[in-house]
Parts: sequence; C-alpha cells; structure tokens
Amino acid sequence: MTRTLVLASHNSHKLEELRRILGPLIPGIELVGYDGPEPVESGLSFEENALLKARAAAAHTGLPAIADDSGIAVDVLGGSPGIFSARWGGPERSDRANVDLLLWQLTDIADDHRGAGFVCAAALVVPPERDERGQELCELGVWQGSVLREPVGAHGFGYDPVFRPEGEQRSAAELTAAEKDRLSHRTRAFSALAPAIRDLV
Repeated sequence: MTRTLVLASHNSHKLEELRRILGPLIPGIELVGYDGPEPVESGLSFEENALLKARAAAAHTGLPAIADDSGIAVDVLGGSPGIFSARWGGPERSDRANVDLLLWQLTDIADDHRGAGFVCAAALVVPPERDERGQELCELGVWQGSVLREPVGAHGFGYDPVFRPEGEQRSAAELTAAEKDRLSHRTRAFSALAPAIRDLV
C-alpha cells in the first residue's frame, strides 16, 4: 500500500534528496512536494523551526507532513550561522552570498580552529484528521567537519562546497549523491525519524 507524505518545502533539491534517503527506509512511501504558504520561521532552534514548517504543511494539506530545518554551526562563531544559515549573507538569500560572508568572517582563523557541523532537525506532524492524537515528533542529526578556505566541488548546494566532512579529504560538494546520502546530517536525522514515520503514516 502506498502511503503519501508531504515535504514541507519548496526546495526541489531537498525533495529529490529526501526521496533517495527515505525510499529504502520506508518501502511504499510517496513523498510529494508542497506548494502552500510557508510559515515565518520564528523558532529559536532547528527543532522549533522544523515543527513550525511541518505543522503548516499538515494543516494546509491534511496529510502527514515532514520538514527539516538545517544549517551549518561553526564552533568559533559560537554555533552561528545556525538557524540563520539560509539568510546569513543578506536579504537576497543566495548560496554564494552566504558562503562569501562566512569565509570572510573566518579569514584569520587557523585551520585547526575551523571546526563546524551540519545540523538537521527532522520533524513529523500527523494531523488530527489522520490520527486523533495529532502526533508530533522531531529528531536531530549532526555531520561533523570543518570549513575550508575556498569553495571546492560542483555537487550539492548551500555550504557544501566549503564543508569538509570529518575523515574526508574532499568537500561535501565533491561527494557523489550516494556518498552524501550515506553520511549527511539529513540522512542521520531522517533515519532516526523513519521508524516513527513507518508506524504513524
């Protein structure tokens, strides 16, 4: 039996990535995109923002919804950009502007002190019309690494070209999709959430 789940995001890259991640974990799942209104991300944590997005999509569609909120947390910046990763470089919200500002801020930081982690909070909201309990769950995944001095690689998106995963000599943007899917913060978070999706959806 096919089970339909809506991803609370307008990002086509994310939809494609999560179809690859969840497909093997949850046989028979159909992950569909979302074209409804996006809520203001007013939460103060990745978890709060992921739940805000999943609640909005579940309320708008009447379907069980998943969402994630993710970003890069740089140790020497006290965990910033963090929840502001997508708009770190200003109102244009472009990957290039975000990366350029981050690299400028770390210009004088030695390689040994450029530690960072990609963080992902994965949320599931099952609306009351599907389950009278109105279930809400959230899991966190972290992918440790460091920030490079310049972008490298043509794959991925966001901060991938300047993030070198722990134990790797390549940036996240040099990994194949299959390699990234095995390691990423998003995979870790949604793998932890998968049993609940199987049980509740």
